[in-house]
Amino acid sequence: MTLRLLALIAFVILAVSAPAASVQLGNEVLAAEGFKVLAGKRVGLITNPSGVNARLESTIDVLRRAPGVKLVALFGPEHGIYGDVPAGDKIESRTDARTGLPVHSLYGATRKPTPRMLEGLDALVYDLQDTGSRSYTFVSTMGLAMEACGEAGVEFVVLDRPNPLGGERIEGALVEEKFRSFVSQWDIPYVYGLTCGELARMINARGWIKQPCKLTVVPLRGWRRGMVWADTGLPWVPASPHIPHGDSPLFQVATGMVGELSNVSVGVGYTLPFQVIGLPKLDPHAFAANLNARGLPGVVFRPLTYKPYYATYAGEILGGVQLHFTDPARAPLTAINFHALDAIRAVTGRDVFAEAVAAGKKFELFDKVNGTDAVRHALEAAQPAAAIVAAWRTAEEKFREDRKPFLLY
Repeated sequence: MTLRLLALIAFVILAVSAPAASVQLGNEVLAAEGFKVLAGKRVGLITNPSGVNARLESTIDVLRRAPGVKLVALFGPEHGIYGDVPAGDKIESRTDARTGLPVHSLYGATRKPTPRMLEGLDALVYDLQDTGSRSYTFVSTMGLAMEACGEAGVEFVVLDRPNPLGGERIEGALVEEKFRSFVSQWDIPYVYGLTCGELARMINARGWIKQPCKLTVVPLRGWRRGMVWADTGLPWVPASPHIPHGDSPLFQVATGMVGELSNVSVGVGYTLPFQVIGLPKLDPHAFAANLNARGLPGVVFRPLTYKPYYATYAGEILGGVQLHFTDPARAPLTAINFHALDAIRAVTGRDVFAEAVAAGKKFELFDKVNGTDAVRHALEAAQPAAAIVAAWRTAEEKFREDRKPFLLY
């Protein structure tokens, strides 16, 4: 048997065994229905590289060639329409060299579309893949754009996408008013268990924006609430530079709050963003043993030594753990942040909060991401992680009931 024939057989086996997408994205349903929602309309599009269909075609290109649809403007969230801008960096409005379309920045001089940006539009379309976490700024962009459309009389169209954490998981504290920000914009838990289309329905109906809009959600087909991203059969395009894989949202939620402290590494600047937790002179085996002894379901902590090449502790040897999710649906993602801080204190005797204060660090972003300073005060007082997590339960269960009228699946 020739090598060429063997290669052909291997290709056929892979092609047959490759999982077909079990979920149709909102942008695919839009196309399958002949773009009738947008027929005859002048359209703007909020998107980035994650705005693709199952064949990895950009929604920008799909709408440009869609019959009866006139795509006239692009709107860029954090990281820009091509995902080439680092986190937190402001973006300027410009003309896109590839398409010739104007690109209005929603992460620069303004985070809400201005009347001038919306001038001449009949509809503003939203197609962005978020992570299912309140602190991920795309859902803040969505709601503020809805408000602007309500004020301007422009229809807002959400091309729905799966929540990569699934639609059942609800975790974390609600937002206190004084901690409302672009990373905690809406009255939802840190992990809210809604698709972007469902969240848009809730934002529009609950009075969270000054002016409700004419909202159209193009729903998913085949998505079920128990699905995490791996269950959808869809390809993952990095939603932002440090969310490279379909399971990255799991890790972002599990360690992202710790990363806001700035004196604990969570692998940003290393090859495993959000997948590790480490410090200088930390015994990785003792750290892993402490975390594993807590019996957290669905996750195992493996001892690891690593050296970040930029960001926190660049060039230093760190001891820590790598997270491995054995059963993602059962893993208590948000709680892992606080168990990790608990374990650091138990293993080393170090108080990372006191160390940050001594170094002149502030906790503004940590508190904003949490939506409250109560979590930080509990950690500073050495309250156990289990008690912090238990304090959220009443609000979590209330939100689970409050969201029911807005569920589509």
